Amino acid sequence: MSGMIVRQVWTGNAYRNFNYLIACAETGEALAIDPLDHEKCFAAARREGWDITQILNTHEHGDHTGGNGPLAQKTGARILAHTNARDKIPNMARGLGAGDLIKIGRTVELEALDTPGHTMSHVCLLSHTEEPALFSGDTLFNAGAGNCHNGGHPEALYDTFSQQLDRLPGTTRIYPGHDYLENNLRFTLDREPDNARAREMLARLDGQDPERAYVSTLAVEKEVNTFFRLSRPTVIAKLREAFPDLPDSPDPKTVFVKLRELRNKW
Repeated sequence: MSGMIVRQVWTGNAYRNFNYLIACAETGEALAIDPLDHEKCFAAARREGWDITQILNTHEHGDHTGGNGPLAQKTGARILAHTNARDKIPNMARGLGAGDLIKIGRTVELEALDTPGHTMSHVCLLSHTEEPALFSGDTLFNAGAGNCHNGGHPEALYDTFSQQLDRLPGTTRIYPGHDYLENNLRFTLDREPDNARAREMLARLDGQDPERAYVSTLAVEKEVNTFFRLSRPTVIAKLREAFPDLPDSPDPKTVFVKLRELRNKW
């Protein structure tokens, strides 16, 4: 039995952000991830009797760092983020690199993964629990992948997907930075119309209440997330309609980058 408690905090804003609280069941110490809605995060912690001692930003964008100041002021929490985000995130107390551990109270340990692509200073967090959890920021979404418009690179994102995320256990629960599930599933079906699992999931979760959002696993993502399905014949055939000069057997990186290009306009 893990001592880790996860609270997903739905902001209800136009960006559809999810914030997170991760707490140690024994001590009540908590870490806030990307607490843009600092009021909701603070209220949720107070309801549980938790003490927010750390704030962690997955990356430097304002819709993830915007609540740092007020929450740090109220709680005295230290701010953690990718070591290369130091000049972009005020008052950072700790810079993180690949493999660094973040401890919360006595029972919780998270590992920082260096996951460039959405930006080049992005971390995801992997819990060291029997059933792993990945707090994926804007790298991996339910049925989707982050955009690379604001300081990122699609080829780096492909490397993050193929060399890191793809290798995590299938049981890993996915906690993304935004709720884009519905639109992403529609994109999957646009790219792979014969994906029965994505069709079933869209029918079931269309219009879900983000206050009680569905939590997927990596195994589920590999079935419904087109960015993990790069060698599927339908995906490649449909991609060739958009990019007629695509070679007969395109390499996965090419497929990923072209899919990301199409998703930009979706």
